[in-house]
Amino acid sequence: MKSSDLFVKALEEEGVEYVFGIPGEENLDFLDSLSRSDIKLILTRIEQAAGLMAATYGRLTGKAGVCLSTLGPGATNLVTAAAYAQLGGMPMMITGQKPVKTSKQGQFQIVDVPAMMEPLTKYTRQLVSGANIPSRVREAFRLAQEEKPGAVHIELPEDIAAEQTDEPPIPASLVRRPIAEQKSIAAAVERIERATHPLLVIAAGANRKMTCNMLRQMIDTFGIPFVTTQMGKGVGDERSGLFLGNAALSSGDFVHRAVEAADLIINVGHDVVEKPPFFMEAGGVEVIHINFFSAAVDPVYFPQVEVIGDIANSIWQISQSLKKQNHWDFSRFMEVRDHAEANLAEGADDDRFPIYPQRFVADMRQAVEGQGIIALDNGVYKIWFARNYKAHAPNTVLLDNALATMGAGLPSAIAAKLVHGDRSVTAICGDGGFMMNSQELETAVRLGLHIVVVILRDDAYGMIKWKQANMGLANFGLDYGNPDFVRYADSYGAVGHRVSSASELLPLLQECHAEPAVHVVEVPVDYAENDRILNHDIKQRSALI
Repeated sequence: MKSSDLFVKALEEEGVEYVFGIPGEENLDFLDSLSRSDIKLILTRIEQAAGLMAATYGRLTGKAGVCLSTLGPGATNLVTAAAYAQLGGMPMMITGQKPVKTSKQGQFQIVDVPAMMEPLTKYTRQLVSGANIPSRVREAFRLAQEEKPGAVHIELPEDIAAEQTDEPPIPASLVRRPIAEQKSIAAAVERIERATHPLLVIAAGANRKMTCNMLRQMIDTFGIPFVTTQMGKGVGDERSGLFLGNAALSSGDFVHRAVEAADLIINVGHDVVEKPPFFMEAGGVEVIHINFFSAAVDPVYFPQVEVIGDIANSIWQISQSLKKQNHWDFSRFMEVRDHAEANLAEGADDDRFPIYPQRFVADMRQAVEGQGIIALDNGVYKIWFARNYKAHAPNTVLLDNALATMGAGLPSAIAAKLVHGDRSVTAICGDGGFMMNSQELETAVRLGLHIVVVILRDDAYGMIKWKQANMGLANFGLDYGNPDFVRYADSYGAVGHRVSSASELLPLLQECHAEPAVHVVEVPVDYAENDRILNHDIKQRSALI
């Protein structure tokens, strides 16, 4: 058989469902082999979007998403997606192609793709023989899916793809994650029982199904309050009276008052790649690090106890040994929570238009029912959703607080709908981020997906403009024009809508979720008072010190 047939069989052996990407002439043997497989090709309009879809597929399933590009500019377009997956801990595999034995085009479109991918991936290899395919593919998937998950890269050159080979795929081995050593469990339990104000901080590494179950049981059993990082949203049910808030702002928020009140932080699944939810200081609060891997020493992070191994098992072991203590005092945490809840409720029914961020988030939370998923692009609205939108379940708020790239919202929503076809999926984008990958509306329409794309329109790069103003600088270089988003959506075969009052938003969202189609909803938003609102909040928070 052709080596390209073997490559596809190896993908089938790994349980691959989709290949996202754009083939080129160097991929035609692979494309021919894929046409005879049950693996579906999701043809995108740019390679970056394909990579973002593959990464989101990996995030939601734990299996490596696969994306495909040709050589040269096709491969370079995958760079941002590779970094997105690598920093965000999302398993993803990339294939890139060029002929290696003979070339009649000199160095046309040739870049050293494996060298380019080296700093952005866990593993990168160029195939130089069809016989290498089974071992290379199996190793790539093993590494992509092993904690901490990330991106890997295999380059399948055109002439290697056309070779004949008789090698069979290599099946995956049965593997279990190592579990934490008993002495580290005992040390963690001793410190938790000794503490007066223990606090759980839940981060991205805990966003796994079994870990979520174990943590929820621990919270319910022992009544220990918790906060989340942005990528840890939903691991604990944020409707719980023990939820103190999300570390959406760098400092000064209500949640930071709670962190300051702790005398022990149980830090679950945190990696310094994600924006830190707190900073350690010499002689300050003690920290227990619970993760699949040991803590990278950092000037602001040097935990005193590390529990290394499968996180779900570590939480289970701790819960089996831990005894609830009468001297635990969570009164300060509850005081902070009450102030935070009152603050977050402000503006939820504000009728002013363009719509206020708090009203938008409140209506969105009401419109998204059950296990519905929202996929956030990157912008100032991400802060509002991290703070104000209470996640009920894990991986229902897809945001990126590692690479924090713009343009990811729509591709992530498309991948989420492919994985969870029975759930509502909403992409929430700023006008700037949406226009970076807006062409993928055609992909969503072509696939017949039912998704809602909400565009928050302020005609500017709002987050940077806000920070520019905070620095006392004049408004310069951040305003732009936009198309008519309703007509733009209609031109792709989607259904365009425009909100003209705050009261229209919720019923329109409910209508869009009820009627199968790709819906695009333009929502003018006013960030003018963003700084005033947050500064007012800071004054309220300061009163708690």
